[in-house]
Amino acid sequence: MVDLKKLAFGPVPSRRLGRSLGINNVPTKTCTYSCVYCQVGKTLTITTKRQPFYAPEVIFNEVKRRVNEAYSRNEKTDYLTFVSNGEPTLDVNLGKEISLLKSIGIPIAVLTNASLICHNDVKEELLKADFVSLKVDVISKDLWRKINKPHRALKQNAILEGISEFVRDFKGTVVSETMLIDGIDYGNELEKIADFLKHLKRLDKAYIALPTRPPTEKWVRPAKGKTINAAFQVLSKKLGSNRVEYLMGYEGNAFAFTGKVEEDLLGITAVHPMRREAVKKLLRKAGADWNVIENLLQEHKLLELNYEGNTYYVRSLPSRT
Repeated sequence: MVDLKKLAFGPVPSRRLGRSLGINNVPTKTCTYSCVYCQVGKTLTITTKRQPFYAPEVIFNEVKRRVNEAYSRNEKTDYLTFVSNGEPTLDVNLGKEISLLKSIGIPIAVLTNASLICHNDVKEELLKADFVSLKVDVISKDLWRKINKPHRALKQNAILEGISEFVRDFKGTVVSETMLIDGIDYGNELEKIADFLKHLKRLDKAYIALPTRPPTEKWVRPAKGKTINAAFQVLSKKLGSNRVEYLMGYEGNAFAFTGKVEEDLLGITAVHPMRREAVKKLLRKAGADWNVIENLLQEHKLLELNYEGNTYYVRSLPSRT
């Protein structure tokens, strides 16, 4: 039986998208990568095979329900965002879901690692979206394998070519995201990333990101200031400083309450770890106390994690245990 609490969550605060209602269209954790910094945990099923997971109508109905609940409580929704606890383009029904959701009248975003974008069917489906974020962490194959840990069938050259072709044809907002972590010898990698992004036909924004929530691998930490600054300087030189932006600050605590506090908490934390202060604010909105969290912890539905001096709460999923 489908757990509807996992299919849509929020709206949540997003540093790129304002108030984003998340769509979790892939089961935990089914992905083409097993990135060392992933906030969802280790990849349980690494695959490149696209397949159906949920009926498009089920996703549409659940998203519409969440949108209506948010609206009834004056909670704004700026984007409907495919941001799953896996790779959203593995869902063979992605295009149908985007088409159905268009009728709601809210812009649609897809956050993808771009690993399947070289396939024509994936490209055509992503072209239907209004906003697409593409992962470009590294260019060198050895670092790609070390950081992103791709499925053995993936070819990085094909992915980079696919990104170039997609950007050429896409009419919406397209951005790149580069995650920087400590303990990696980037060497001239930043120059390679900048050169690749420069030669894309267009790019609205190149984001420099840091892991701000508990990662899969315990050794992962945010890159040091020297590396962060070097990345900004190199990308700005190639792209222009107005097209380069940091994506590393805390997004804030403005998580929406849509009427059922446990459903909201479990839906959000399945994909998006929440800081303690954000949880407290959501509980206040709901008129609930900390006993809700204590009960979810005791029932092993939530986990408490610490990272970089902050306490986070995440849904207890197989990928995190």
